[in-house]
Amino acid sequence: MAGPYETTLAAACALGDIKVTLASASNVGIGQMLRIDDEDFQVTKGYVAGAVIVPVIRAIDGTVASAHPSGARVVFGAASDFAQTDAPQTVVSYPVAGRARVINSYAADGAIALPPEGADALAVLVGTAHTGLTLAAPTKNLDGSKLTILDLTAAAHVVTVTGGLGASAIVTLTFDASGRAMIELTAYDEIWYCPALAGTTTGFDVALS
Repeated sequence: MAGPYETTLAAACALGDIKVTLASASNVGIGQMLRIDDEDFQVTKGYVAGAVIVPVIRAIDGTVASAHPSGARVVFGAASDFAQTDAPQTVVSYPVAGRARVINSYAADGAIALPPEGADALAVLVGTAHTGLTLAAPTKNLDGSKLTILDLTAAAHVVTVTGGLGASAIVTLTFDASGRAMIELTAYDEIWYCPALAGTTTGFDVALS
């Protein structure tokens, strides 16, 4: 079967690591590209076929090196398996007003990072057990930024929102453990807002309280 292929990290990848540990090495090969969150890697010539510990060159194609938790999704394959926004040495094809977006994975309790100024963010919850996370109130320079929180593992993740949604008493987001779910929040005037919701969809809802 042609790529791209998919696995997960079997161990956390620290900012300075030059090797990644995969849950499965099936279809991994020298020269392939790996994508974890927003960072692109390339498998180096030192790789031994079948090994789950993979030596890599980090932050290729203009991406930025960052830490990635155990359980983070890994997509890999030949460079041709990945979409390329622009042909080499050409004018960019997206408008100047286009917004950047960052992806961060979370496998343990802690704080969800705010989007960078002028950008949006996707927070992917990859933990397999209940995860208690906190989300700080947005700063004024984040007006209009969107934060999407996605439950990849269908676990009962709990996110506590500082200041409440829409400045209300709703401060807790609880993901339903019976199915994957997501919620999108928008920052404005130091407050997180979410779409007006009425009722729930059984197995796929995010309960607000």
